Amino acid sequence: MKTIKGTTITKGSGNVFADLGFSPAESTNLRIRSEMMTALRKFIEKEGLTQADAAKRLKVSQPRVSDLTRGKLSRFSLDTLVNMLTDAGLEVDFRIKPPSRRVA
Repeated sequence: MKTIKGTTITKGSGNVFADLGFSPAESTNLRIRSEMMTALRKFIEKEGLTQADAAKRLKVSQPRVSDLTRGKLSRFSLDTLVNMLTDAGLEVDFRIKPPSRRVA
């Protein structure tokens, strides 16, 4: 922890959801869903798709695309996001690894 002009600065853990107090399992779930949603938003932007075009491509409704672009994280499950990423033609991959050890 560091203090600058009366403001305390605490170094983050690298997972904003963990820093906000979510349980380890929930913060991991939220982080992964957030990363998937970001990838979908970038895909839509890169392709120059309207929400209606994106909805057709991702096989969802236009309001679902609106929820996605507005970052409504709670409205998307991991399964739904994997399906949408696959329909976008993006490859979904993941890895499981032992926790990294912090050196004091």
